[in-house]
Amino acid sequence: EVQLVESGGGLVQPGGSLRLSCVASEIAFNMYDMSWVRQAPGKALEWVSTINSGVGTTYYADSVKGRFTISRDNAKNMLYLQMDSLKTEDTAVYYCAVGGQVTSIQPLSRRGQGTQVTVSS
Repeated sequence: EVQLVESGGGLVQPGGSLRLSCVASEIAFNMYDMSWVRQAPGKALEWVSTINSGVGTTYYADSVKGRFTISRDNAKNMLYLQMDSLKTEDTAVYYCAVGGQVTSIQPLSRRGQGTQVTVSS
């Protein structure tokens, strides 16, 4: 059973930065595309970013493009999300997930327990 554990969330002021981390186990991590998704209160799960398993090509939702950076360390089975210029609308629970843009937001997608990010003054 794959295990994904996120960390790094917290409370930050608008314009601030956070770095989320996710450690994966029980999975051939380097063989999978990995994504970050988020869910704000009362809203559906939203895809944020994907990094593919090959050359590490990255993809971003328009809402975070230019502000967030996804990366991975296959040697450590780690996935990261650097979030800069945070906005109040970025407030959500953030999950790392196995798969790309479509797979990662399916009801049965493999995700961690999530980490809360709150952007507020």
